[in-house]
Formats: sequence, structure tokens, C-alpha cells
Amino acid sequence: MQAIEAVPAQDAQRLVILGTGGTIAGRAALAGDNVGYVAGQVSVGDLVAAVPMLKPLPLDVEQVAQLDSKDMNFDVWKALAVQVAFHLGRSDVMGVVITHGTDTIEETAFFLQSVLKPAKPVVLTCAMRPATALVPDGPQNLSDAVAVARQVGAQGVVVVCAGQIHGADDVTKVHTYRVDAFDSGDAGPLGCVEEGMVRLFRPWPEACLAGSFDASAHDRVQASLVLPRVVLLTSHADADGLMVQALLAQAASGMVQPLRGIVVAGTGNGTLHKNLEIALLEAQAQGIRVVLSSRCVRGRVLAHLGQRFSEVSSLSPVKSRIALALDLLPG
Repeated sequence: MQAIEAVPAQDAQRLVILGTGGTIAGRAALAGDNVGYVAGQVSVGDLVAAVPMLKPLPLDVEQVAQLDSKDMNFDVWKALAVQVAFHLGRSDVMGVVITHGTDTIEETAFFLQSVLKPAKPVVLTCAMRPATALVPDGPQNLSDAVAVARQVGAQGVVVVCAGQIHGADDVTKVHTYRVDAFDSGDAGPLGCVEEGMVRLFRPWPEACLAGSFDASAHDRVQASLVLPRVVLLTSHADADGLMVQALLAQAASGMVQPLRGIVVAGTGNGTLHKNLEIALLEAQAQGIRVVLSSRCVRGRVLAHLGQRFSEVSSLSPVKSRIALALDLLPG
């Protein structure tokens, strides 16, 4: 693949680094323990201070949250969107870097890209080893993320890990413990960072046409107390419709937030076990939006004449859930 010529980074404008916790901020009792750690223990200020090459740069550092990203929620997403939008609107800021846990970084990246479509770069980075590891990967990832955020012409939300730059729509965590745990499927990475220099393979993510971010979508999210309730189910051998029936009964009771949508990770090209399909057709008949995605890590669901559900998604199941929830927001 032919590389797009990289442009040297600017030095004159500020970057903002926002911390949310995660493994990159984790601590373990033993330096050799890369899995038995507690995430979200080290402040983002201390993470930045541990990377010597960042000290001369004009940086603003802010702790937005301090959690294990497996516990990520809409309240933190809203707080992040507020802070990112605020800083993107500053004329002296050229980009934002966010430290994040690896478990849900792809979901946060997709949410921010969907809501903001920023004309300036928003770079999420992470680590697969805690800050106390013998050889932590967080400092290099943070340094690479800053290099991407300082790149002239950079835009949109990306994830930087293990020297690779991934677009928010494509990135997926594909390994449980390796430091190069992320992949962009058929699309491949957007580029890479080589000794502090950015090399692009394909264009940056889509950005809003005017301003530093999509204000209308951002305002719509901020006006919402909760995301519309969309659940994610999986089709598999010996599947049944009991979960769907339970969800419909629960929604009918009025005791919980109304169910608005179901995303189902189907087998192959979005195919479903017949028992699950019957239950989902009943949900659709009751006004619940049903979207088909696939368990497969590559490829996308292709619509065809025999399909009994009109909505299919080319996104991963977890991102399909976010996309449907955002689409169900008022306005």
C-alpha cells in the first residue's frame, strides 16, 4: 500500500490530555504481574510526568474520570464529550489526547466520533500492561498519541496503540493480553508512528465541515439524561428466544427504562437461529427496532431478498448498539 506523505508536526499550539483511568493507569503489587493489577490508580498528571519527551510541550492535563474501562458508562461519555468539545473550541488547542482502558476504548472512540466528528484530532490511547510493569507500554503509547495529535492536518477520533493508528469506526480489540491487541479488520490501520513521525496509509476519519466539532449532535447528547435502551444479543447453536421474551415482558411491566432496540450479533452474514428469529420478529412487531450485525471479526452483513429484518449494520455488534442508541435520541 502506498503511503501518504506525512507533514511535519507543529510546535506552536497546545494539546490537552484527558485521563479516564484504565490499565495505563493501573498498579500491581508485583512488578512482574501484567494481569493481576487494579486499573485506574495513577493520575493522568503522573502518567504525563513519566514521559520525559512530553515535558517541553505546552500541555493542559485534566482528570475526567478514574475507572476500569470495563465499567464505562454514559455519564462518563457525556463528561468526556463536554470537555473534548470545550477544548476543541479553544483557538490555542490543536488536539486532544485521552488516556483510556483497552476493554471499551473502541466504544468510547466510536461514540466520540459519532457525536463530535471533530475537525481537530482526538486521540485515544491505552496500555495492555499496568504502569508498574517491568516494561510498561503506556509511556510509548502516550508519546505516540501526542505525536499524532500534533500532526498538521490530523482530524477525527483515532486510537493509537503499539505504534498503529486506528480509525474509530474500524478499531477492535482482538487479543486478551498482547501489547498489539488492536486491529482494524478489512480496512487496516490508518497509519503508524515511526520514531515520533506519523506515516499515513489512508485518509483521516470524516470530520464536520465547519467549526472544531459537530455542535448539533453534541448538544443532542448533552440534552439526554440516558441513552435510549438498546440491548445486544448473540445468536449461537441451540439459541432460543427466552431472553427476548423476558426483555419484552420487563418492558411491558413499566418498571425499567423502555426497551427501544435490539442489536443481534448473528452468525455469518447476520444469520439467526430460527427460535431466536421468531422472538425477534415478535419484538419488531411490537415496535422494537432490530438491527442485524455479525459475530465475524471481518466482513460485514450484506442485505438480501430473503432477509426478514430491514436493518443491517456494517459495524461491530458493540458499535452497532451505540449507533442505534444515538439514532433513537430525540431530534
